[in-house]
Amino acid sequence: MRDINFLLENNAKPIWHPMAHPAEMRAQPPKIIMKGEGVHVTDIHGNRVLDAVGGLWNVNLGYSCDPIKKAIADQLDALPYYSGFRGTSTGPSIELAHELTEWFKPEGMTRVFFTSGGSDSVESALRLARQYWKIKGQGDRTKFLALKKGYHGTHFGGASVNGNANFRRNYEPLLPGVFHIPAPSTYRNPFNESDPARLAQLCAAAMEDEIAFQSADTIAAFIMEPVLGAGGVIVPPVNFMKLAREICDRHGILMISDEVVTGFGRTGAWSGARLWGVQPDMMTIAKAITSGYFPLGATLINDRIAEAFESDQSTFGSIGHGYTYSGHPVGCAAGIAALAETRRLKLDENATARGKELASALEQLKSKHEIVGDVRCQGLMAAIELVSDRDGKKAADKKTTAAIADRTYDAGVMIRVSGNNIILSPPLILGPADVARIAAGIDAGLSAVK
Repeated sequence: MRDINFLLENNAKPIWHPMAHPAEMRAQPPKIIMKGEGVHVTDIHGNRVLDAVGGLWNVNLGYSCDPIKKAIADQLDALPYYSGFRGTSTGPSIELAHELTEWFKPEGMTRVFFTSGGSDSVESALRLARQYWKIKGQGDRTKFLALKKGYHGTHFGGASVNGNANFRRNYEPLLPGVFHIPAPSTYRNPFNESDPARLAQLCAAAMEDEIAFQSADTIAAFIMEPVLGAGGVIVPPVNFMKLAREICDRHGILMISDEVVTGFGRTGAWSGARLWGVQPDMMTIAKAITSGYFPLGATLINDRIAEAFESDQSTFGSIGHGYTYSGHPVGCAAGIAALAETRRLKLDENATARGKELASALEQLKSKHEIVGDVRCQGLMAAIELVSDRDGKKAADKKTTAAIADRTYDAGVMIRVSGNNIILSPPLILGPADVARIAAGIDAGLSAVK
């Protein structure tokens, strides 16, 4: 690697960063992370901070998981790559597919379509949903329903079902035939309703209304995150996903559970669907499948959809979709090792225990700092919504949130800012002392802007 002076000189110049304005990155170069160990990362200046972002929701096992590193090295030595297209397969892809169907058997998943990451997984689910209805002779079912504030990746399909204008406006027009219903957020919703049970019913009624308006026989699928992540860690009322599942069943609409963030323990359950007691028709996974050590994802499919494809005698059942790196043997080897460690360490149980501690600590910060308008937590997913006026819920401005993030970093904790939200998604190997450290760091950041 080139020396430090070279890296500092060229930071944000030949590279455009995702989810950032290129001019802003050149004017204020991003932090350069050089090392990771346990739940900590170290930047180019030697500053060691606790990573409360977990990479990007994905480094569940932290940065020192030797079994994954060894699995990658061993697979690179044996077979660094081979295609998973028609006619060839690899040992690791076969083994990991089996492991995934066993892991998500309670959700009813029986088939695996490998991808390169979360956006690919969502794109695959949307395509397969439309294709399923063509096989079934209902080719008019091409539309999709989704939640406002939801996030489903950056491909044109994913951006179209996204419910956040930040990921849509600059790329419109997007996929036609996508319609959004209000997110079940008790803090901000168009019904001004704070009672969770009542809000769930109102959002469900809005879903029913949209289905009636569009006509159920034109809708292919409804997609949702069991806990909305990038939209601000919006935790739905406990009955909302079940209500949505019942509506889908009543109208013959497929349900896609986007588990890219919520899969593999982050919510305190092995999936968000399992957390809410729902069996979807498809699930999208990525991120923690390898703990971020290798790009990999998958779309999981239930028997209902599998049977339609596998019994089809026409050309509609042939899958004309896939990626060069679908089922990459190195990624699948990493996934096998990551799942074994995830199960051995009972990360779902740790996420539940540490999540309760984190939620308590964040509520204390809310009591202390007027700038905190709302705190939302589920397992080790958390958000602090920052406001300039708590009664009026006016969002804190960008300058303020950036200052809080910088001061928190100076206090030894990496956080992520999304709009006026501080988003927390630390590694699931977090200990009690790490939770206290995160809270102390954020406290220092919030105190600096009073």
